[in-house]
Amino acid sequence: MLSRSRCVSRAFSRSLSAFQKGHCPLGRRSLPGVSLCQGPGYPDSRKIAINNSSVFSIRFFRTTAVCKDDVITVKTPAFAESVTEGDVRWEKAVGDTVAEDEVVCEIETDKTSVQVPSPANGIIEALLVPDGGKVEGGTPLFTLRKTGAAPPKATPAEAPAAAPPKAEPVAAAVPPPSAASIPTQMPPVPSPSQPPASKPVSAVKPTAAAPVAEPGAGKGLRLEHREKMNRMRQRIAQRLKEAQNTCAMLTTFNEIDMSNIQEMRARHKDAFLKKHNLKLGFMSAFVKASAFALQEQPIVNAVIDDATKEVVYRDYIDISVAVATPRGLVVPVIRNVETMNYADIERTISELGEKARKNELAIEDMDGGTFTISNGGVFGSLFGTPIINPPQSAILGMHAIFDRPVAVGGKVEVRPMMFVALTYDHRLIDGREAVTFLRKIKAAVEDPRVLLLDL
Repeated sequence: MLSRSRCVSRAFSRSLSAFQKGHCPLGRRSLPGVSLCQGPGYPDSRKIAINNSSVFSIRFFRTTAVCKDDVITVKTPAFAESVTEGDVRWEKAVGDTVAEDEVVCEIETDKTSVQVPSPANGIIEALLVPDGGKVEGGTPLFTLRKTGAAPPKATPAEAPAAAPPKAEPVAAAVPPPSAASIPTQMPPVPSPSQPPASKPVSAVKPTAAAPVAEPGAGKGLRLEHREKMNRMRQRIAQRLKEAQNTCAMLTTFNEIDMSNIQEMRARHKDAFLKKHNLKLGFMSAFVKASAFALQEQPIVNAVIDDATKEVVYRDYIDISVAVATPRGLVVPVIRNVETMNYADIERTISELGEKARKNELAIEDMDGGTFTISNGGVFGSLFGTPIINPPQSAILGMHAIFDRPVAVGGKVEVRPMMFVALTYDHRLIDGREAVTFLRKIKAAVEDPRVLLLDL
């Protein structure tokens, strides 16, 4: 023990003398965890006297949370109650540098897509789920090694900015050869005694015809390819088939004269835009008319509870508006329509439509709904029978507006007309209620004063 203490004493003395004389190349790093006491001590330190001459303070280092969390595991966010799993589609790969809140992957569920951002700046070390794999809430997705700074995004942006000046001289250099080739071909044409002049022309024709021949050659081929159905499309197919198997669907039709609503829109659209900063469309008129008709015919707003064999009447009116997206049909909900005016409805439709186009609809935006409106007229549909959106009991189908000859006051006039269709569950709604409901919508759209007079 005595020999060991002497060795330790000599080592500390040599290190101290070397440090004081400046001969230690590593400085303080020659003795990691050991520092000379020249100031206030550290909370976790002890003073050691060696040879009764030098006093050292040995600091005890602790692993901080930053070091422990240097590599973190990102998990799948919790889904809504009605969603149990989803499919992963990766936006980043292993080794990619990501910034905080940058989307790493997208989880496609039955109703919508959930984006998973990076919680911090870092580098992706591993992807724990394959592309297209199924995950549940809380499933580990990927591991991220934290870095102090965000990835440099300015340098790639500057590179394209510097590229156009270099591309301009190249583009400017291309026209002179083409312009020079034209006069070289033209002089040999008048001289029939020169056969070499015809060879370059014949040589140019096959090169120009080659790109045209490639598509032509593929016309006779019978090709096909397969793509996996996304989860949203699978869910849509499942729900529509369930509606056919469960509901006794029946459709009734009517036509609406759009003259008055078009005249009202043309007269007040500028003032409406100036006051509310919104465009006045036709959808708000149909949503408000549907809310009015649902209050008059509450059975259309009701639903059958198959578990208890009861009819559930709703005193509130939440209207789902079908919106077509590249991934499938989504139905965001306008809630408490009975308390809204035209401006409120147009504002809500605009906000939901913007979120749908940006793929930012949350599951909460589509949950619920007591009645659905589907506008196939935006695509030019003349006539169609919509399918009920379960568990609802009815759906209204709008179509395109076309000028048609109609009888008005014993005379034939050309009016802008729209066919409308109401598909309803005949288990709950009888034909009388369905026809009366659709006529209420027709009356409120053709003459909006019916809403003010509560007729």
